Amino acid sequence: MTTPEARALDLRLLPSALMCWAATVFGIQFGWRAALWLAVGMAAVAALAAGIGVRAGVRDRLRREDPGPAGGRAARSGSGVRVTVSAGMLAALLVGAGFAVAVAAREHAAAAHPLAAVAARGGHANVTLAPVEDPRPVRSPSGDTVLIRATLRSMEIGGAEVEVGGTVVLFAPAEGWRDLLPRQRVRLRAEVGTPLRRDLTVAVLRAGGPPRSVAQASWAQRAAGLVRQRFAAASAAALPPDPAGLLPGLVVGDTSALPTGVRDDFTVAGLTHLTAVSGANVSILIGAVLLVLRALALGPRTCVAVAAIALVAFVIVARPSPSVLRAAMMGAVGLLALVTGRRKQAMPALGAAVIVLLAVAPALAVDFGFGLSVAATAALVLLAPGWAQGLRSRGWPRTVAEAVAVASAAHVVTAPIVAAMSGTVSTVAVLANLAAAPVVAFVTVVGALAALGAAAWPPLGELVAHAAGPPLWWLLWVARRAAAVPGATVSVPSGPVGAAVVAAAMLALWAAVRARRVRWLVAAAVLGLAAVWVPVRVVWPGWPVGDWVLVACDVGQGDALVLAAGGGAAVVVDAGPDPGPVAGCLDRLGVREVAAVVLTHLHADHVAGLPGVLRGRRVQELVLGPMRLPEYRFRQVRGQAASAGVSVRTARAGEQLRVGRLTMRVLGPTLPAPRDPADGADAANDQSLVLSVDTDVGRVLLTGDVEADGQRDLLRDGAPVRADVLKLPHHGSRTTTPEFLRAVGAGLVLVSVGAGNTFGHPNPGVLEEIRRSGATVARTDLSGDLAVSRSGGGATAISHRRRGTIVR
Repeated sequence: MTTPEARALDLRLLPSALMCWAATVFGIQFGWRAALWLAVGMAAVAALAAGIGVRAGVRDRLRREDPGPAGGRAARSGSGVRVTVSAGMLAALLVGAGFAVAVAAREHAAAAHPLAAVAARGGHANVTLAPVEDPRPVRSPSGDTVLIRATLRSMEIGGAEVEVGGTVVLFAPAEGWRDLLPRQRVRLRAEVGTPLRRDLTVAVLRAGGPPRSVAQASWAQRAAGLVRQRFAAASAAALPPDPAGLLPGLVVGDTSALPTGVRDDFTVAGLTHLTAVSGANVSILIGAVLLVLRALALGPRTCVAVAAIALVAFVIVARPSPSVLRAAMMGAVGLLALVTGRRKQAMPALGAAVIVLLAVAPALAVDFGFGLSVAATAALVLLAPGWAQGLRSRGWPRTVAEAVAVASAAHVVTAPIVAAMSGTVSTVAVLANLAAAPVVAFVTVVGALAALGAAAWPPLGELVAHAAGPPLWWLLWVARRAAAVPGATVSVPSGPVGAAVVAAAMLALWAAVRARRVRWLVAAAVLGLAAVWVPVRVVWPGWPVGDWVLVACDVGQGDALVLAAGGGAAVVVDAGPDPGPVAGCLDRLGVREVAAVVLTHLHADHVAGLPGVLRGRRVQELVLGPMRLPEYRFRQVRGQAASAGVSVRTARAGEQLRVGRLTMRVLGPTLPAPRDPADGADAANDQSLVLSVDTDVGRVLLTGDVEADGQRDLLRDGAPVRADVLKLPHHGSRTTTPEFLRAVGAGLVLVSVGAGNTFGHPNPGVLEEIRRSGATVARTDLSGDLAVSRSGGGATAISHRRRGTIVR
């Protein structure tokens, strides 16, 4: 039965907002021509709908000429419903068509941009741009690169300076760039490349040095920078490193000092939204301002004016990037629902916010953060009140019922989006958010006061920051405990498939909760699973072995190896043919920080799983060999790394890499790379990186897919291939030579190979050659994930996940 409150909801703007969103996404993804055809189609459907509505109105008028009292009332009622539905659909179609035309114009402008022509031929350009947000450090061991999103102001064409617009992404050395402020004009010469993804970006720029000239920032931006700097300094002076890095993130989204471990714990626990500028920040801060103003008995107009000034000041201090502007709009909508309790007005406000934001910044349509903000706000308005009322009707205390309803509703509607974005779903997010909720508002308000105090007088800011210590300790404890729960995250396919799977699971769970009999069955199933899962995963986990040094992941017909680099970090060498298996292997190992990803060569069975390594983990660097063929695969890998904020470097024979406690020597490739791209596919195997790694189990030789010619060239060059553990080249194909195996002389040989593969790998003759040497052979197709560790007396032990343990 529909409640009066539910009937009061005004959803008239919802179809228009969704239609605008869909039209914008379609145009961005499929180009301006497709967007124009979509606009034509939507206009045609709108005309058809209008015609149907007119004909229905004429019939109703004829019917009303002499219908009788009862018939007149029925006709009038039917006409009202029909005309209302037709008008709502007509408005949505027409507005959507307008947005399709608008995004087509923007897409065409981006495609015809003069900088796009430079990007297509891979040249350089002199440009002037203005950052829209702070330079963001790219995660690399050296920490010397930043990523900057900016708008173009002008570029040099034919020796003349021409004013242009458009959005670009810039990668630059930190030196000379890290201190830039938003809207600060910068002149530079940069290498121009094609966009990394379809989001209306004109080009990707790469600067090799500092900017040629930097204009002075506005006084407002300089003041905001000073506030942030003093706030961070006051936090560092008053608090230990972990809470000191967390407090600026909670208040103004400044995570530059947030330790890696804390960042990872918050990600796994589903608390990342606390360390980014979100609608919750705005709601809490502006809500606190309004409460103070009301306590002072100020009039409504004064309250609105002061709150508006506070909102603008917050946006400037937190940086007016698209994400902050989106959070300000969504926070204002959430505040409307929270403070007034008038849900009828909140949904039109949300719909209007979506339409306005997409009109101003169409790229938000393909931004995951925008989708999360809108979905969470809609859940607060549509689902949370009803769920809270249902819990209260079952005897739950009001405060607890509302907290559970808000956390659950937000998690249910955002889980499919998170799955599409990262390929993971947090199983502890609701409980972690419930535990964190009581202190978030306090920390946010105290942090804001500390920022204001530090701006006025730094010792005052330090004094106020001390008060945030206990609640910050609680947040850190909650995140750490939640992240440590076995199975805290579940891996799912990323993209639309993962979103669909999670959405279906959430719908099934919702249906189960509503049906009493099904509830009992679900509860029994959960208890049964817990009875098995808890003892196996918590009491007797079994995997991974505690002192593993090297793990060959079972990723099918491909390579993915993990080396322990110390401090909880790992080095991943190759990523397998699919993201799911390598992500699962890393999750089972508990790897959340990857010091480096090394891709030996660019064949799909070694690189196609790269997204499974990047998502949900802090990855510092991507290392490639000198060969860039096949070119389309190189562009794909480079784009994935850039999207994750990971720097890319090239390793060549003769180099030595120090990664954590590992020393990695690059032995190959030593054969010259082909000059003709047509020969790239055939030569790629012999152009594999060959690495000799010193570990706790001795020297490990990782060979990629190097074949006979490459192996012979290594031996001719006198490369030090002798090793204790060998990753057999090319999945054990027949191209491995006996002389190479004898020169390596490994006592343990790992074969990364897919069960039932059609290539005949591993070759029986190669396996027989290894066994004659007395070495132990371990295969992923027979044993699954293989872990190499130290055992007593310095021997090497191999553990695997399928059939017991082999000890050498």
